[in-house]
Amino acid sequence: MSIHPTAVIDPTVKLGENVEIGPYSIIGAGVEIGAGSVIGPHVVINGPTRIGIENRIFQFASIGEVPQDKKFHGEKSILEIGDRNHIREFVTINRGTADGGGITRIGNDNWLMAYIHVAHDCIVGNNVIFSNGASLAGHVTVDDHAILGGFTLVHQFCHIGSHAFCGMGSAVSKDVPPYVIVNGNPSHPHGLNLEGLKRRGFSKETLKQLRDAYKLVYRSGLTLEEALPKLGSLASACAEVAYFTDFIKSATRGIIR
Repeated sequence: MSIHPTAVIDPTVKLGENVEIGPYSIIGAGVEIGAGSVIGPHVVINGPTRIGIENRIFQFASIGEVPQDKKFHGEKSILEIGDRNHIREFVTINRGTADGGGITRIGNDNWLMAYIHVAHDCIVGNNVIFSNGASLAGHVTVDDHAILGGFTLVHQFCHIGSHAFCGMGSAVSKDVPPYVIVNGNPSHPHGLNLEGLKRRGFSKETLKQLRDAYKLVYRSGLTLEEALPKLGSLASACAEVAYFTDFIKSATRGIIR
């Protein structure tokens, strides 16, 4: 374990093996940091916050601070961060609120580049990439392998599906179905994230079925109510199309179309 003598560590903090904490960092009460994690200089982490193993948090990040929500009045809430995440300079991640179940959660193997903001009650999956300046409002869910381009802004309560791609400067105010590329302000669909899906090993047959599903929703001229029954036959033969279909059915803010 390596803790710089200028770091300020609350006596209640729990540190795993081989944790490093850099100069002038402040680790507050109720924080747990897993083995092999590296906390850079001038980082502030407040609790209750649980951080898993082998994370790297760079200088000037603010982790586990109280929510930016006027409805928050000091009730117990928590931030959970999984394993092997890279959290870059000036990233801010807030704890949850009572209205959102009291928790903000970040999964495993994510890249949060500089100046990212993750607001209260957000749920972020695994292997997600947030490019510089992307921001999530409260209660946003981002599923596995999604990518948010630089300065993407996501409205509260939106849901971004797995393998979706939000282009640079996207303003997202509705749910983004899995596998879909969106861009613009306001955001509009721009096809499937085919390059990303190929890199992640999706088969040619699966990609064909996803194309057919995308065309039904976005290019057939059908309403969603008309398209969904037709998606059913595709979904029965392809788990990825089933996920795409179920996502659309469960969208609470409507989907970007």
